[in-house]
Amino acid sequence: MRRPRLASDLDPVPGVAALALFGVLAAVILTAGFDAPAGFEAGASVMEGIGYALFDLADQSPLVTEGFLFAFLAIAVVLDAALDGALLLARREGGDES
Repeated sequence: MRRPRLASDLDPVPGVAALALFGVLAAVILTAGFDAPAGFEAGASVMEGIGYALFDLADQSPLVTEGFLFAFLAIAVVLDAALDGALLLARREGGDES
């Protein structure tokens, strides 16, 4: 049985580029300044605000929650795609059984 050998004829440019990109991203993240976190009003319901935004009734909520709406819908689409994929795979593996 032979031991695996490392390839010696590889191009180092992609590896160096990946390390450079990592260095740039690390520098940006470590030197970024963030504002102090701001909370919501006491007694205000974020879920209620998202519900109003879903039905285009955002003026009835004291919170501005349209920013949450995209994340909420994007997660719903991804979960729906995962469920559809799981059903497709289960149907393929199950064969003709009912």
